[in-house]
Amino acid sequence: MSNNLINLIPALEGEELIFLQALTREIPEHKLQSFIAVYNGKRRKTDQVLLGCILGFFGVAGVQRFMVGENGMGILYFFTGGLCLIGTIVDLVNHKRLTFEYNQQMARESMAMVASF
Repeated sequence: MSNNLINLIPALEGEELIFLQALTREIPEHKLQSFIAVYNGKRRKTDQVLLGCILGFFGVAGVQRFMVGENGMGILYFFTGGLCLIGTIVDLVNHKRLTFEYNQQMARESMAMVASF
């Protein structure tokens, strides 16, 4: 049943699915449902971060860094024009890694929150 609940999270990619299955393997079903509800509210989709990177070229540089909770880097990107667009290009190439790292952090926070219930 836990595999079906994990699959209810929209736009999961393979690596994130494997991580979530390993993280939630030992928790009971009612806590798993709570975890999914909390995690869905916190996670980012890769296409949202990709859109943030694209906005860095045409508008405000660093939006993608603010989206993944890296406020210091977001401010640096904002004032340096995405590190002269080089940082924005690197983030564009690595947007899936940025998203996955952020989602891992949010999954751990959500698990800690659900475990304290």
